[in-house]
Amino acid sequence: MGHSHTQTAEGVTGTRLFITMMLNFVITAAEIIGGLLSGSLALLSDAIHNFSDGISIVISYTAIRLRRRPNSLRHTFGFKRAEVFAAVINSSALIVITIFLFIEAIKRFITPVPIHGQMMFIVAAIGLVANVIGTLLLRHGAKSSMNIKATYLHLLTDAISSVGVILGGLAIYLWNVYWLDPVITILIGLYIFKEAYEIVKETVHVLMEGAPHDTSLPEMKEAIEAIPGVCDIHHVHIWSVGEHDNHLEAHIKVEDISVSAADVIRAHVEQMLHDKFNISHVTLQVEHASCSDVGLIKQQSHA
Repeated sequence: MGHSHTQTAEGVTGTRLFITMMLNFVITAAEIIGGLLSGSLALLSDAIHNFSDGISIVISYTAIRLRRRPNSLRHTFGFKRAEVFAAVINSSALIVITIFLFIEAIKRFITPVPIHGQMMFIVAAIGLVANVIGTLLLRHGAKSSMNIKATYLHLLTDAISSVGVILGGLAIYLWNVYWLDPVITILIGLYIFKEAYEIVKETVHVLMEGAPHDTSLPEMKEAIEAIPGVCDIHHVHIWSVGEHDNHLEAHIKVEDISVSAADVIRAHVEQMLHDKFNISHVTLQVEHASCSDVGLIKQQSHA
């Protein structure tokens, strides 16, 4: 039942991603035309941002489809990390775009550019509506997937950016306050940079096979060694193959008992790790005599 629910949720997310992608490409075309007609660099910059949103959605959608492919002899874990890679690409692109926005904002402080404020306002308003629709479509999926969250942030920041362009266009139309546009751009950029950096940091941690942040190895050791018949646990490796898919391998030393009794202990350890520490796949080497270099973590030899 759980697997079926996941597949259904992914199908819904895929449909919403496709609708959002089409909205972004329509916005891009509208803002390029509006930017050229009004002479607004802000609209052209926003068009580039929207185009990158569309590309990020294509990457996210492709990653979801890849993740659903079955395991094979060549890819025994399947393509579970496709979404993690997609999140890295999308978030990194967002950081690059933010730096570009900072540079453009500084240029505008130095040399303000006269533009057609009314047309800027109208086109940006159309872009805002489409981006808000996109963020609402992906808001639920962003809570459970780094990949969808990265795309959601693309759309959310572009919606905020559109608000900035609208306010800038209105202010320029009414009072010719050209400096307001770069100020809003910098404020938006700081928020984008912070959120994107957090996603990049998390996804790189997964790709480097770091231990899940919500898992305490000392606490896990204490819980396993509290199970009757277990003497100690050592040579532990814990990592995430993909988001919400944590794996563990370790050696456990047991008392001098029968094979069947040891198997009961192994099953007990696996169930406890699943229920208490959210470990979805466990590989245990059960032994009676300890390894020569016992330790919770096996240290590499530098010889």
